[in-house]
Amino acid sequence: MDETTHVEVPGAVAPARMREVLGHFASGIVVVTAITPGGPAGFTCQSFSSLSLDPPLVSFSPARTSSTWPRIREAGAFCVNVLADGHEELSSAFARSGTDKYAGVAWTPAPSGAPRLDGVAAWIDCTLADEFPGGDHTIVVGRVQDLGADPSRAPLLFHRGAYGITG
Repeated sequence: MDETTHVEVPGAVAPARMREVLGHFASGIVVVTAITPGGPAGFTCQSFSSLSLDPPLVSFSPARTSSTWPRIREAGAFCVNVLADGHEELSSAFARSGTDKYAGVAWTPAPSGAPRLDGVAAWIDCTLADEFPGGDHTIVVGRVQDLGADPSRAPLLFHRGAYGITG
């Protein structure tokens, strides 16, 4: 490339515009859970994905402002619960701060001891492999230790700021 070539950098993208445009990408919703010294902890997360088959890795990105992620990080093991269609209330409950997120929520321990929420479409039990800064989020990499799925359950989807696929 010629050294005199100039590439114009566009102006900053407004967060509201970024959210609006990227909202066109439908995603699943997970609840990341762990057993901490203070009891069970968990939070809702939309930014989850499979990362690698060999070694088996997944990733998700909690907000840097999360008060729950540091407690889960300290635990070192967590369960990613893929919410099923009909779990809108569960998604909302685990997204709230300052409440008992587990009130009325049935769960059993995953192999790590982290809460595996009843009725989820899938669960992935992990240990913390790494984390990286990612702007206003933290990029977390989990090493998969065990996992399972209920093929009869459809996933809960989020699209254009609402649950389900919107037109």
